Amino acid sequence: MTDGTKVSEHQIRVKQIDAYRFEVEFDKASFAPLVVDEPAPLGQDAGPNATRVLAAAIGNCLAASLRFCLAKNGAKVDQGIEARVRTEIVRTPERRLRVGKIDVTLELPPGVDVAALDACSSTFEEFCTVTASVRHGIEIAVHLEPSDAL
Repeated sequence: MTDGTKVSEHQIRVKQIDAYRFEVEFDKASFAPLVVDEPAPLGQDAGPNATRVLAAAIGNCLAASLRFCLAKNGAKVDQGIEARVRTEIVRTPERRLRVGKIDVTLELPPGVDVAALDACSSTFEEFCTVTASVRHGIEIAVHLEPSDAL
């Protein structure tokens, strides 16, 4: 999948506020914190849950990749691209919830250059970091660190 060369890195912090509500702090002071929560009956729906954040990341990445490709091909698209993302949640045979399918529809503003769109239609998805990574699987290492405060 990759040659393993690190290009960049960022770190965020996810801190529990209460029950299933968490605050996401990003690594740039200019980025507002994001409150995430689980829907009822677990949480109070005080913010998007993880699957909604994943869907937003995929939609944003695809829309930005398409916009970049269109611009590289001479089309002027400074606003108006919209991504609609539908996420299907399924149960595994073990009754665990999983993201089963994500459907993304990208709507373009009127007057987008057809030649630029044709040039991008078969390649822009390859440049979407999030979508390509999710499609191919991402290695995730999990470490538990007990608090010394006990």
